[in-house]
Amino acid sequence: MTKDSKLSVKKTNPAIYYLARFLVVSPFFHLYFRGKVENVENVPREGKLMIVSNHASIFDPPILASAIPRRISFMAKQELFNSRLFGQLISFLGAYPVSRGEGDRNAIRQALARIEQEWATCVFIEGTRTADGRVYNPKLGAALIAAKSQASILPVCLCGTENILVDSKKLPQPASVTIKIGDVIAPPASTKKKDLELVTQKCADEINKLHDQV
Repeated sequence: MTKDSKLSVKKTNPAIYYLARFLVVSPFFHLYFRGKVENVENVPREGKLMIVSNHASIFDPPILASAIPRRISFMAKQELFNSRLFGQLISFLGAYPVSRGEGDRNAIRQALARIEQEWATCVFIEGTRTADGRVYNPKLGAALIAAKSQASILPVCLCGTENILVDSKKLPQPASVTIKIGDVIAPPASTKKKDLELVTQKCADEINKLHDQV
């Protein structure tokens, strides 16, 4: 275990995780959003795993959790936990709050701790949502976590989630959502900036390639 990963993390009961996933999120994903998953066989079933994804909707974390056949933890902005119901749901699904403007060090420690607990840990590579779901300005955080933990990296693209929330509509729209899973990428060889940048760009390129596939 790395020095940074020695952090006390409240463990989520696996039974609660799977109940929330199968009874609440999965039916919503498959029925309401007509959800599809491509190349699920690319997901390693064991071992340390970082998932890097694009991000276009607040619904992305639970949708990802419903589609990946492993327990997934997420960094989520503190504001999402202000809603008691939604905050409790994403907590059950492995999310933990990150306070913006206070640096990324604690968030990285949290992610490393969860990887050590055999969670597949997801980071939205842009750090924020984009209007069309493509990646434009990838951050180095995911590559840094992968380098420190030596976790394999799995690029995943969420297609269609940008259409779930529409300004003129109060309720989530039944958009068609597809999750496309890419090939596993090896972690950076070191935490040097050039190594992190190389792997980060490779992840961003793979996610955008998946996004643009017809």
